[in-house]
Amino acid sequence: MAAAFAAGRLTLDSERVLVPAPSCAASEHEAGIPGRPSRPLLVPPDQLPARAMNTAGGRAAQIHAMAHIEFNAINLALDAVVRFSQLPPAYYADWLRVADEEALHFDLLAQHLSSLGFAYGDFPAHNGLWEMAERTCDDVLARMALVPRTLEARGLDASPQVRAKLWQAGDHRAAEILDVILRDEIGHVAVGNRWFYFLCDARQLDPLSTQIDLAQRYRAPRLHGPYNLQARALAGFHTAELALLAAERSAPSVRKQRARPHRPAAGEKNPTD
Repeated sequence: MAAAFAAGRLTLDSERVLVPAPSCAASEHEAGIPGRPSRPLLVPPDQLPARAMNTAGGRAAQIHAMAHIEFNAINLALDAVVRFSQLPPAYYADWLRVADEEALHFDLLAQHLSSLGFAYGDFPAHNGLWEMAERTCDDVLARMALVPRTLEARGLDASPQVRAKLWQAGDHRAAEILDVILRDEIGHVAVGNRWFYFLCDARQLDPLSTQIDLAQRYRAPRLHGPYNLQARALAGFHTAELALLAAERSAPSVRKQRARPHRPAAGEKNPTD
């Protein structure tokens, strides 16, 4: 689709509004998501079973969790295209490219899952990413702030640790796939940053205070370390935001708080979910 759009074979009416914004979340929740498969079974995050990397089934469950993330990411990118109107053509080109790359990620993971004797849908999953898409259906600024810049950016933080565990467990193919995903996801978060900063500038808003306000207003999961600051810098996070994360990481009070076991909140694009 991205190539067709770039070549002029696919056109979009950027002035057309898909759904009246005030009712979109409620109407979609009641009507269901078009094209959503009947499997996997969707459960709350705290009901997902633990995945042990030292067993074949545990590694398959981990690969399935990552495939589910990428499946949702395809829909998130396409929803960003059709949901929001009156944006520059480059916005639509960016998100069509992201959708293409997320589809590649899903295919790579689904093929590897098949090689392990499983298929997408064989394990339960949670719906946190899409729930945040529904919450932010009324405002493209909120969508950019809380999906790519918050939930998807968590994948940048978690990927190195997950990759190391998969490699250590002997699943080198899964680790190689994660290398591809991390490389591309830096670009996807960069797209979110690009349009978040663009919209803040257009609305004359301060990006840092706006991010904090939107996270509170839309009940986004609270950020927690460790942070992949190098990847976040490559993805275009401003220096002030990175400095806050770095300070949080080094603060004694935060370290004490982090000593308690953390359960990922609904919606984090975290390969361990």
